[in-house]
Amino acid sequence: MNLTTEVRNISTQDLAALGMQDIAYVKPALHQGEPAFAVHAADGTLVAMTATRIAAELLVRNSELEPVSVH
Repeated sequence: MNLTTEVRNISTQDLAALGMQDIAYVKPALHQGEPAFAVHAADGTLVAMTATRIAAELLVRNSELEPVSVH
């Protein structure tokens, strides 16, 4: 089986787990009516809320993950 076939046949669970150990998502959000930034695990689980994008990215990098922006 080649890589293309393997990717096309990836299970939903394997797709959801893809990147779990490597990335976290950072996106603008509201927290108690105020602008904030949400940090989510690769599976979409909310991990933290911060006041600034810089704080969110630092939190992610300090956890040895790569921040990915979501708009």
